[in-house]
Amino acid sequence: MAAGFLYSVAAAAAAAEEKAPEPLPAAASAPTVVDVDKGKEKEKEKEKEEEGEPEILSRVYDATVIGEPQAVGKDKRRVWEKLMGARVVYLGEAEMVPDRDDRVLELEIVKNLRNRCLEQQKTLSVALEAFPIDLQQQLDQFMDGRIDGGSLRSYTFHWPSERWQEYEPLLNYCRDNGVKLVACGTPLKVLRTVQAEGIQGLSKEERKLYAPPAGSGFISGFTSISGRSLIDRISSNPSVLFGPSSYLSAQARVVDEYNMSQSIMKSVSDGSSAGMLVVITGASHVIYGSRGTGIPARISKKLQKKNQAIILLDPERQQIRREGEVPIADFLWYSAAKPCSRNCFDRAEIARVMNAAGRRREALPQDLQTGLDLGIVSPEILQNFFDLEKYPLVSELIHRFQGFRERLLADPKFLHRLAIEEAISITTTLLAQYERRKGRFLEEIDYVLTDTIRGSVVDFFTVWLPAPTLSFLTYADDSSSLESFELLKGLLGSIPDNAFQKSIVGKDWNLIQRFASVIVGGLKLAGVGFISSIGAGIASDVLYFVRGTLKPALTVNSRRKRSPIFKSAIVYGCFLGTSANLRYQIIAGIVEHRLSDYLLSYNSGLLLVNALSFTVRTINSYWGTQQWVDLARFTGLQTHNKEAVPDQVVDTPDIPLLECSSKKVNEVDESNNQSGDAPT
Repeated sequence: MAAGFLYSVAAAAAAAEEKAPEPLPAAASAPTVVDVDKGKEKEKEKEKEEEGEPEILSRVYDATVIGEPQAVGKDKRRVWEKLMGARVVYLGEAEMVPDRDDRVLELEIVKNLRNRCLEQQKTLSVALEAFPIDLQQQLDQFMDGRIDGGSLRSYTFHWPSERWQEYEPLLNYCRDNGVKLVACGTPLKVLRTVQAEGIQGLSKEERKLYAPPAGSGFISGFTSISGRSLIDRISSNPSVLFGPSSYLSAQARVVDEYNMSQSIMKSVSDGSSAGMLVVITGASHVIYGSRGTGIPARISKKLQKKNQAIILLDPERQQIRREGEVPIADFLWYSAAKPCSRNCFDRAEIARVMNAAGRRREALPQDLQTGLDLGIVSPEILQNFFDLEKYPLVSELIHRFQGFRERLLADPKFLHRLAIEEAISITTTLLAQYERRKGRFLEEIDYVLTDTIRGSVVDFFTVWLPAPTLSFLTYADDSSSLESFELLKGLLGSIPDNAFQKSIVGKDWNLIQRFASVIVGGLKLAGVGFISSIGAGIASDVLYFVRGTLKPALTVNSRRKRSPIFKSAIVYGCFLGTSANLRYQIIAGIVEHRLSDYLLSYNSGLLLVNALSFTVRTINSYWGTQQWVDLARFTGLQTHNKEAVPDQVVDTPDIPLLECSSKKVNEVDESNNQSGDAPT
């Protein structure tokens, strides 16, 4: 807005000066305020350009970190420092399907590096694989202005028409700004001969010029990151005689990389010690850097690893680096034209999954659409969603309820875990109730149902809250939310629902965040325990009043004594927030999330997973009951058998809040060990 205003003022002033018949000499020589402001604007623009601000909003990811590539953000100083410390910077572009966005990024990076080289008084050269080394003379003539772009284009007759249009801005920029152009590609005739007949098809003179000498390590004995030579790995597949995986193509690749490496080393040696060379070549020639099988590895003996930097331009898929693995590159550089703003998974694979399912993007839930736009939904996640849709009940749940969708995407067996926990809870509760009431079971069925439903609800939340989730809503910008909730929303969105959950795309939780998830999960379960106990107390009072109204004789014959509602609620809430929370965090995170993934790799993995889940949850239910009984006795909510008064009813959150028959009191404590974490 300021620039536009100053421009309009300057235009008006210029128009006024043109209309003035006789401007004053002094006024003509004195700088006006507008001129000063315009000068400041130009200085700011120049400073901005010198600082290396990119003209387009590209995105950079650090590929050297463990896990998924880490977004660098708008402040790219660390990236430029790394690049400026290198002698050779490789820009790996797409090969099989050329991407014109790569050329935009190449021009952007070269402009920024050129500005920084001027500040540090370094020379900058650009080596292009697209130009074979026998066109170096024509490139020099183009740089000197002896031939124009049209004449240079005539030497690239084998290029597609659009390819010259993509490279032309970069070539013109280098010529206009004194950036030397270096041809480092293999001559087309030599490359085609090797692809058809192998190195033996070259003449003696051609082999001397373009083929690596015997014993140089380029053809045999060159160890890759997998411990086998490139030729051995490719030639070990005899099913393909020609094509990208054939032995002849491998020889052509070796010849191509040999010529490029020779040109690169020659340019580095001929230039000053402080000079920089930008190499624009195919991504397959530079991946894995000095630890791979490409150009950086082949010249690593002459040029140290720290003097080489590798950038992959618009890679179609980002690899998740595990500990001990070699990083595929130093940085992944994405154009602003790409639709994703975070990790770009294979868009072609996502399209294939969508087409196979016969679904359109608009029919997906809003959070999945947001995840696809941001590039954080992998093809595997999308396939899991379509697999879940095959079951009518599950399909209804994942479409109607966000919580079920988040949990089922993270763990497709979540409903199995929930069913196992509820089956254990309901079975043990009914057995315990029948043991206590014997012949009065049907007569007091209202109390039985109240305790059973209450226990089922509590057990539902003990499975629901600690379960791992996969949510994409935390990435969306909800501007309609109240500002007072933004901080809380951001806090909860930054921690996992389970402390032991595996890191997901865009989320790399540290130890503090995982510890915070235990605290937050404990507070949630404590709230569930407190509210359920209060609700159970209210339900007990209502049932007691109804029974007293319908059958007054029962209330006269029975003496009712119960523990305080709020004390019971507080104790039970603390129990769920500490003991139950930790136990269910471990079960959901370690046993059913991490260990189950390992067991699923076996033939009978699904059966093993379900059996393991049932066994662990049964043991956990019994152990939790023992802990609750000890806590209830310690806090005075439950008395020991020898202290029980025959004509009193002891009410705790773990036993019925109302017992209409006083003669069964002595059996209450003995049956407590059969109930679960939920009050029964």
